[in-house]
Amino acid sequence: MSSFAWADTLATLSAGESLTRSHARAAMTEIMEGRATAAQIAALIVSLRIKGETVEEMTGLVQAMRDASLAVELDTPDIVDIVGTGGDRSGTFNISTAASLIAAGAGAKVAKHGNRSASSLCGSADVLEALGVVIDLDPDKTAEMFRDIGYAFFLAPVYHPAMRHAGPVRRELGIRTVFNFLGPLCNPAGALNLAVGVSDGSMANRMVNVLADLGTRRAFVFHGHDGLDELSISSPSSIWRLDDDGEISQGEVTPADFGVAPAPLASVLGGTPDENVAILRSVLAGDRGPKRDISVINAAVGLVTAGVADEFAEAADLAARAIDSGAASDVLDRVVARSQDLGAE
Repeated sequence: MSSFAWADTLATLSAGESLTRSHARAAMTEIMEGRATAAQIAALIVSLRIKGETVEEMTGLVQAMRDASLAVELDTPDIVDIVGTGGDRSGTFNISTAASLIAAGAGAKVAKHGNRSASSLCGSADVLEALGVVIDLDPDKTAEMFRDIGYAFFLAPVYHPAMRHAGPVRRELGIRTVFNFLGPLCNPAGALNLAVGVSDGSMANRMVNVLADLGTRRAFVFHGHDGLDELSISSPSSIWRLDDDGEISQGEVTPADFGVAPAPLASVLGGTPDENVAILRSVLAGDRGPKRDISVINAAVGLVTAGVADEFAEAADLAARAIDSGAASDVLDRVVARSQDLGAE
């Protein structure tokens, strides 16, 4: 029997008052350790959504989620993740997955954290699996692949098993809650450099402040004005930058800042895993057009986040060269082959 004061917690939120960081962390710990009932979980996350989650609350929730996760020690300080919250319902192909492979081809060390689709036809795990990647390697084998290649995929359910306690409630509620924004902040490899696309622009400023509170070295959090949880090619994007001195700045970028032309959102749509495999392969093979361009600009923000480049235009050039030289495609081929070898052991 838990001694956690659920009634007091929910009364605080129902009154429109916020929880302290430690209080939010304790509530999340109850969920992660399987002591919270479905009703308590639902009441907590719906109350937080209605009130509006604070930075302090989100930081506490992330801390508890990280506490309950399986961490992988890679001893590489410049690891980067390029990830989106999902939920933009745009139907685009797997842009951040393509960007992560391109960034690795350009020299970044990438720990790609992702999952199967929740609200789209094809999540990052779905497309990588369709490409032939063994996506559910255990942590030791995933770490081995990262050390060999400088790229690895970390399947969320493998590293966050405690989230199973919240899964049924989230599915039954069927609405966007704070859980949709926690996963990208909980990279299992402890990546200190994060490029995070957000589908809800109102959450972006809070998320970059949470990352600052958690000791992140460098981060960009961004939201396309067309609703994408990516840097968009069809509109400007709002972007928040966390520098390694802890300073946070906010601005706006356009495709022109990366040296590419704007294009309509319809030009970067995807589909099923097999359709997205064909798109991703064509991008990595060097096919020109908006799908390549949006992959390049999102790889570029990852390269600046990782410290491989200082400016977006320089980073976009490095990303384009990684495609045209075959380096990005080579990363994918090596990940497929190595994951299959490790999976067969």
